[in-house]
Amino acid sequence: MHEPAIPSLTGADPEVARLVQAEARRQFEKVRLIASENYVSTAVLEATGSVLTNKYSEGYAGRRYYEGQQVVDPVEELAVARAKALFGADHANVQPYSGSPANLAVYMAFLDPGDTVMGMALPAGGHLTHGWGVSATGKWFRSVQYGVRKDTGVVDLDEVRDLARAEHPKVIFCGGTAIPRTIDFPAFAEIADEVGAVLAADIAHIAGLVAGGAHPSPVGHAQVITTTTHKTLRGPRGAMILTDAAHAKPIDKAVFPGLQGGPHNHTTAAIAVALGEALEPSFGLYAHAIVQNARALAVALLDRGFDLVSGGTDNHLVLVDLTGKGIAGKPAAKALDRAGIEANYNTVPFDPRKPFDPSGVRLGTAAITTRGLTADHMPKIAEWIDRAVRVADDGPELDRIAAEVADLMAGYPMPGWA
Repeated sequence: MHEPAIPSLTGADPEVARLVQAEARRQFEKVRLIASENYVSTAVLEATGSVLTNKYSEGYAGRRYYEGQQVVDPVEELAVARAKALFGADHANVQPYSGSPANLAVYMAFLDPGDTVMGMALPAGGHLTHGWGVSATGKWFRSVQYGVRKDTGVVDLDEVRDLARAEHPKVIFCGGTAIPRTIDFPAFAEIADEVGAVLAADIAHIAGLVAGGAHPSPVGHAQVITTTTHKTLRGPRGAMILTDAAHAKPIDKAVFPGLQGGPHNHTTAAIAVALGEALEPSFGLYAHAIVQNARALAVALLDRGFDLVSGGTDNHLVLVDLTGKGIAGKPAAKALDRAGIEANYNTVPFDPRKPFDPSGVRLGTAAITTRGLTADHMPKIAEWIDRAVRVADDGPELDRIAAEVADLMAGYPMPGWA
């Protein structure tokens, strides 16, 4: 049953309550390997569902356009203080609604329409908002894109430098959504400094690893750092922007009034709770355990003949190219879902297939690590993945795997399910 309990919702709208309960059960029973998902604590759930959702608060603490901010201001100030303490940043803005608006604020702060921005190409592991053509960031700005080497699957920083020298971008993004290797923030900073660009580090996927000391930090290298507050950071669906002191004011003006109105105060409170949790020593153990699990899963998949982009992982993410298995990413992901293993189909570098029917699947270990699974469980998960991919059209066999998965997960508590 969903925890916290939802008796009022059940009484007022049993149809929605039934769906909420069904989703809670689904999350409890599955091995959730989507790299952008996690489980938040019950405390984060309670903050997200609090009466703070009733309050409108355009502006910043001490400078609001509405009265009645005696409680909201301290909530936002607490979230800001905890973000600065956790990451060691000069400044934090906790108001962006999600990661894409946070990245858009970087454009509004430092670029004019038509200016040049440089980011990692989406098929190579970047994000839509790093200048990809179908995004507003690729339509309203002149975008140049770097990728990865075909032989290694990792960024060639010499090529990045040559491209930056040739194109003179005003902003360079590093980071992305499907990068299984450590991001070299000092090298990117050197390139950005050479061409006079602002370096924006998008750490949405790895923020929890950075906070927990399991990945190098961009603080001190990137002038601007954007991140979501869920994924490895294990908070609510929101975002933050961290900056050095010199770049704080334009970012704040870009977020409000540039891009949005009142912040979502219930989310801000939940961000504060999650950041408080991440400041505890136990969070560092959690962050390192995420990486240990990902590396163990990568090894177990390699042992079963899977082809991994870059040959493995340094973080929470494993990107699998299924070409050699004779199945595309989309049917594989659907088979895995029926087998109780939640993943997403994903393009791989130099993918000959279309984005909606790509060659790969993306896996992540943040959520299963929250549940308490360890490296010892990864060979079994790899076995289930292998079985499901091999029998993708065999519904009864996929159902048998799902039963095995549910039996394992029944032994591991889930925040949000009692």
